[in-house]
Amino acid sequence: MKRIVFSGIVIWLALMGNLLLAEELSWENIGRDNLNCQAFLVNVADGRIIFAGKPGSILKTDNAGKSWRRVLAVKTSGGKINALAAAKDNANVVYAATDNGLYRSSDLGERWERVFRGKAELENQCISVLGIAQSIFVGTQAGLFISRDYGRSWHKQSIGIQSGKILNIESSRGQNAVIYLAASSGIFKSLDFGKSWERIFVSNSRREVNAEMISDGADQADWLTEINFVKTGIYNGDQLYLSSARGVYCSLNQGQNWEKLTEYGLLNRDVKMICLTDNSEIYALTSSGVFLYKADRWVELSFSLVAGKLNYLALDNKGNIYITGERGVYRANLRNKSNFLSSVRFEDYSKNEPTIRSVQEAAMKYAQVNPEKILQWRKEASRKALLPQVSIGLDRNTTDLWHWEGGSTTKNEDDVLRRGRDNLDWDVSLSWDLSDLIWNEAQTSIDVRSKLMVELRNDILDQINKLYFERLRIKSELDNLVLEDRSKRFDKELKLAELTASLDALTSGYYSKQLSKLLFKEKAS
Repeated sequence: MKRIVFSGIVIWLALMGNLLLAEELSWENIGRDNLNCQAFLVNVADGRIIFAGKPGSILKTDNAGKSWRRVLAVKTSGGKINALAAAKDNANVVYAATDNGLYRSSDLGERWERVFRGKAELENQCISVLGIAQSIFVGTQAGLFISRDYGRSWHKQSIGIQSGKILNIESSRGQNAVIYLAASSGIFKSLDFGKSWERIFVSNSRREVNAEMISDGADQADWLTEINFVKTGIYNGDQLYLSSARGVYCSLNQGQNWEKLTEYGLLNRDVKMICLTDNSEIYALTSSGVFLYKADRWVELSFSLVAGKLNYLALDNKGNIYITGERGVYRANLRNKSNFLSSVRFEDYSKNEPTIRSVQEAAMKYAQVNPEKILQWRKEASRKALLPQVSIGLDRNTTDLWHWEGGSTTKNEDDVLRRGRDNLDWDVSLSWDLSDLIWNEAQTSIDVRSKLMVELRNDILDQINKLYFERLRIKSELDNLVLEDRSKRFDKELKLAELTASLDALTSGYYSKQLSKLLFKEKAS
């Protein structure tokens, strides 16, 4: 029980600090009425130069968003701009992946030329692009295309990659760059600059799961997921992250093994994309918010951001974070986080909630992992020596033969050798082994079972603690939301209901029953 109290107190104190003092960013709309931008790019050499892609147009600003002008019109039905990227070795070269092929500018967007156009409609719909020196990698709706001569000729990559959607393309730093693809069928890696590919993460198909890809003890179902994005570590080439419909995964060995990061704090585990800073901070974007991975949980940074559905996330080397959404383009500085003091105390959020201790006890009772159960096992095992070992013996003798002499000379059955009656011997013995009063073999079995039970109980309690305090946190975040953001409010209310359902599942409905009782008492008083 010491662990229960200790875990509850530690998390309670941590929550107290975060509830009363939270970080918030000051968001500025720099879009100037340019709405629903799908792609975004900040020049690494000059942060004032920014490109944004909205349906039918690529926009550019030279003054950090004070004014925008169109530098390319894409004339197709919809004219969607799917990705903007600068060449890895030349920031003046900008690529635009569109529904009408791949465009390139060699002078920071002043003049453009189309360098790739697919033969079929799906091949013409470019989704992602990576440019390194003379090589260009283009991901389309129908697979990957590569040019080794700066776009003069192209070939479709068919070795090791299925002809599916290529969602984004990433490379590590250095001369021996490793190329990664996030595709509809999984994450792929190339160690020879695109000549051959190896799948290192499987998406969707249960039949295609390779057990060698999954680390020991992992749940196979967790690896079957829709992939959205892949990102390499900035300074650590072995570090790799991917975002998916099931959350964020991390690998420290170029995708040989994966570990899933916690979902706690995420309103929606369908993470669209992720960005990394120079000091290895992880930022994630969902359709309704932007989150920072901090102290083994996700912290939302977009309480005051009213942007509608969010589309894209970008960082620059000046500490700025950019978000594009349905209602514009927004910027905030990560170095100027403001602290706001909540007007509601922790007690006000928890007064109509069952206590953490009662929820823990309900969960242990439902799972039958109470510490008293182990003590009962040991008591019963110690009584084993008081009960005797009973032995019953039975001996049956069937070998004795008896001859009967009748004395008659006229009877046929006279002077016949017959078997007599069986001899039955039996005995009962009782024995005690008094050494069992001190130790017996059952204690060894109890030690093994108690160890497993303690591990199970600790896992359940950790899960209860996280769910319980996460629910209180969501309640506080609802109070800090601006009233205009209805979609985000709906997401948080949905998350609140999900956490309640999870607590009910671990306590056999105890949590909701106690909530109803406490609310009834409050109304009655």
